[in-house]
Parts: sequence; C-alpha cells; structure tokens
Amino acid sequence: MPFDIISLAIPDLKLIKPRIFNDERGFFLELYKHSDFSRAEIGEHLVQDNYSKSVKGVLRGLHYQKNPKAQGKLVFCVKGGIYDVVIDLRIGSPYYGKWASADLTEENKHLLYVPPGFAHGFQAISDEAEVIYKCTEEYSPPEDRGIIWNDPDLGIHWPLSDALLSEKDRVHPRLRDADHDFVFRVCA
Repeated sequence: MPFDIISLAIPDLKLIKPRIFNDERGFFLELYKHSDFSRAEIGEHLVQDNYSKSVKGVLRGLHYQKNPKAQGKLVFCVKGGIYDVVIDLRIGSPYYGKWASADLTEENKHLLYVPPGFAHGFQAISDEAEVIYKCTEEYSPPEDRGIIWNDPDLGIHWPLSDALLSEKDRVHPRLRDADHDFVFRVCA
C-alpha cells in the first residue's frame, strides 16, 4: 500500500502519509487511490476538488455542511504549510466538541481525511499556503454552516493569534449555538 494511514486523537480522523519516490529529477507520490482508501474505510465517492491560496495568518473555517449534503474532505497542502483543525460535531460521540489538529506542509506531504460530521478549518503558517481538498459532496449554500474559530468553549490553540478572516468566518456562532444535525453511529 502506498499510504501509511494513522488515526488521530479522534479515531475517525485519518492522517495519511503517502510513499514518496525521490530521485535526482524530483519526486512522485500518489495523492489518492480508490482501492487503498476503500480498504481503509475512507473510500467515499469524491465529487469536487477545491483549491485555495492564502497568505500567512489567513484562517479559513471552521466550516461544515449539514445533511443531506454533509462533506467529507481529503486535504493536502501543495505549497507552504497549514495548521489544520477538525472538531467532532456528532451528537453522542465520545469526542463531541473535541478538536484534533495536524500540520500539513509542502515538506511532509501528509494528507488529512475529515469525514462528514466534523467542522474543518486551517490557518496558513507560511508566507503563502496553497491547499487542495477533495470533497464527498458538492458545495451546497443552503446547507453551508460554520463555527467561530475562537470559540472559548473549544479552546483551540491556533499558532498565529492575528487571524485574517473573511466576513463570513467572522460571524459564525459558537458550537453551543451552531445548527448541525450529525449523530454518532457505532460501526459494527
């Protein structure tokens, strides 16, 4: 398998380390392989690719979409580095309201899989950061939601205190007031 897949502090979150083939020409790696991801139970159908470029300090998030358009995301930092944060929104989960993070950088070439039922955001920690992420559902404005990045109940430790935010991300509610409909289900 060309991937080393590791569960984070919230086990449904997967840090994916691809096998990198380096030589004098550069490198090669596989970002996604349906058969391997399916075996690791992260092989949901991916239907949309997004690409963003951010300057240092930009914070995008914390975003999610409600059912029936809840999105899973496979996140990869192409250039620079990001501090990626994910919050469990599944009511009944032992991790509800907890967050986990990962550094995704151009150097480490790690990917992060975020299943539906989680809010997701990242902060650019390099002068510029370019991020590609694949989604399991297309963007759907009626289901688009978010949680404020600095919710004191969550206590997220962002690396840069001066976050650059969009107008939309400045006005998200706290988790306790957020509109979400995710329910934790134990897999048999």
